[in-house]
Order: sequence, then structure tokens, then C-alpha cells
Amino acid sequence: MTLSEYLGYVKAYHPIVKQANLVINTSEAKLLKARGAFDPKIEVDFDKKEFKEKEYYNQLNGAFKIPTYYGVEFKANFENNEGAFLNPEATVPTDGLYAAGVSASLLKGFLINQRMASLKQAKFFLNQAKEDQQILVNEILYNASLTYFNWLQTYNEKVVYQDFLGNAEIRFNGTKRAFTEGAKPAIDTLEAGITLNERKLYLEKARIKLIKASLEISNFLWLNDNTPVELQDHIIPNVQTLNSIDVTFNIALFNNADFDINNHPKIKSLEYKIQSLNIDRKLKMNNLLPQLDVQYNFLTQTPRVSNSLNVDNYKAGINFKLPLFLRKERGDFKLAKIKLQDATYENEATKVNIKNKVDALQQELSSFVVQSDFLTNIVRDYSTLLRAEERKFFLGESSLFLVNYRESKLIETKLKAIVLENSFFNSKADLFKAAVISISE
Repeated sequence: MTLSEYLGYVKAYHPIVKQANLVINTSEAKLLKARGAFDPKIEVDFDKKEFKEKEYYNQLNGAFKIPTYYGVEFKANFENNEGAFLNPEATVPTDGLYAAGVSASLLKGFLINQRMASLKQAKFFLNQAKEDQQILVNEILYNASLTYFNWLQTYNEKVVYQDFLGNAEIRFNGTKRAFTEGAKPAIDTLEAGITLNERKLYLEKARIKLIKASLEISNFLWLNDNTPVELQDHIIPNVQTLNSIDVTFNIALFNNADFDINNHPKIKSLEYKIQSLNIDRKLKMNNLLPQLDVQYNFLTQTPRVSNSLNVDNYKAGINFKLPLFLRKERGDFKLAKIKLQDATYENEATKVNIKNKVDALQQELSSFVVQSDFLTNIVRDYSTLLRAEERKFFLGESSLFLVNYRESKLIETKLKAIVLENSFFNSKADLFKAAVISISE
């Protein structure tokens, strides 16, 4: 199973990836809720009182309201009241009284109000959620990649021990046969047996590590119906991952010079957060203004007559409020400014951190290439030394001790090369995570 196939399954079916998609769904629901504040409304108020077979009052008040984006609301109203003890103010014509008018907030709440702020912020939250969702998915793929690399490392280690176990068995059988023929002392047989058992011990440890790594990688494998998948024994990692990892992580053409920090999902998310906080700051600043609400309604008892609405029949009102000290409003405004400044500082610091981390990873990856070349040469040289020592041993010019020593150094170096390759892969994954790069399924 290649890394690309594995990450494709993770991105398509992992429950946490699906859970990350719910972030967008939640933000879309909040946006819909914010838009609901501008929905037209129908209101009906009916109130009636009868006592001792006498109708005290019967009041019906129906209204249709259309709120607008700014602090203006249009309203149509019908009122019909009757009764023996009706408040004189509520007296209307027999067929009822119709009204059409408008109400507005001219100071506080005109240019921006809570409904406008909530709608704007909901739009920013939706855009921010899309960036955060990409970060969450990237985080899951990153963790899945580390698990795959650990699985690959344990598999390669098991292969190394398995290969050299065969050499130890051949050497033990040959030494035992030579002892039987009187060509080798018994101590050589004992040494060959110890080496063989050591190889078996290390292979068993490597086998258990591989099983544990396989179980860990199964945590990321799911089917479409949320069914977990257990990795089968015959499935092995791709030992040629080095040749395809850049394409899989979509970092083959990644270059620091072309890396635009402003397009980074984390930075874009913070920018949307700053814009949302700036809306909140404007709202709190607007709340420092006095409240001046005005309304004007044309009144008529014959709405079907076109010229029945005139300025002679109306209902108007003005409402003015101004707290004397504005301590609550001034406190809210200061807190909004502090939150905005805090987010701005966080944004700048995050930019520097991401840039430095990406640059450090690029330097680290360059160093891994150099280290890998050194280790490749060392493995080649140790292999040459081991072959030469085995040839000398066959000719009787060397000892079993020296052959085992050369072989142990070769095994040690091969394991170091495997660990270095794993660190190299992990750094590639770190770059993938730091830059929040998207990959196709």
C-alpha cells in the first residue's frame, strides 16, 4: 500500500475528516440564522375580555413588518377595537383602522446595528471555517503520515534482521559441521550459536514492533459506512516511498521564494477573525451614540382609495435615550479594541513563526540529503569489509569473531540509515503541515 493510496483512504473516509467538514456546516447554519434577522414578520395580537355577559373590550392588532439592512423598518398595520370599557385611545372606526409607515434609528444603530454586525460576522465565520477545516484535515493527514512512516520503518528493520538471520544460520551450520570434522574448535560453535540466537531475538522484537505499527495504522483506515478496517498481514508499505513522497505531499515544486504567507490558511483564518473583531469594534463605537428612534405612520380607514393616505391623518413618535456616563458602552468599546489588537499581534507573530519554521525545515531537509549520502557510502563500505572478512574466514585467515563484528557494524549502520530515512520523511510531513498544503484524494 503506497502512501498516496493510504492518505486517499484517510481523506475520503476517516470520521474525523468528516467531522472537520461539520465546521463548515455549522458556520453555514449560523449564517442562515443571522440572515433570519432580516426576514419579514407577520404579527397578530388579539385580546378580549368578557365578564358577567358584558364585553369589556375586544382588540385585534395585526402587522406586517419588513426590516432592512440599515436601521429602517417598513410596517403595515390593521387595528380593530370595540367594547364598553375600551380605552378611548384605542377607539377606531367601525371597519377598523389601517396604517402604513416606517421607523428608523437615526443615530445609534443606523450605520451599524446588532443585526448588521451578526450577518457580516457570520460571513467572516464561514470563510474562517473553510480555512480552519483545511487546517484540521491537514493535521489528520499529517498524523496519519507519521503512522505510515513508523510502519515503514518497522517493516524495513524487520527485513534487515530477517536477511542477516539467514547469514547467521548458514554460519552456524557451517561452524558446527567444521567442528564435527575437527576443523574448528567448540568455542566457535558456541559463538556462532550465540550470534544466531541474538539474530532471532532481534527479529522477534522487530516482528512485534511491526504488528504494533500495523495496528496503529489501522486506526486511520475506514470504509465509507464508518466501518473500521484492520490491516491484513499480506499488506506491506511501499519501500520506494522516497521516490514518490514529494508528489504525494504536493511539495515537489515547493519553494521558499514563491511561498506567500498571506495565502496560508492559518493567516487567512486570522485575517477573517480580525475583520470580524473590527465589525464588533465598530458596533461598540456606534453604541456610544445617543439612541434616536423615529417613526411615522399614515392612517386610513379606506386603504383601497388611492389618495386616502395623506399627511392629515398620521401617527408619529420620537424616542431619545442617552446614558449620562456611558460607562458600559465605553468599557465594551475598550474591550473590543483590546481584542482586535490582540488578534493583530497574534497574526503578525504567527506569520513570523510559520516563515521561520518553513525555512528551518527546508534547511533540515537539505542536511538530510547530505547525511543520507554519507550513510549510503558507509553502508557500502561496511558491506565491502564484511565480504572481504567472509572471504578471509573461508580461506582460514580470519576468525568468526571478526566476521560477526563486521556484520554487526553493517546491521547497525543499516538501521541508522532506516532511522535517518524515517526522520527525513517526518520532516517532509512537517513541511506539509507547516505550509498546510492540500493534496488530492
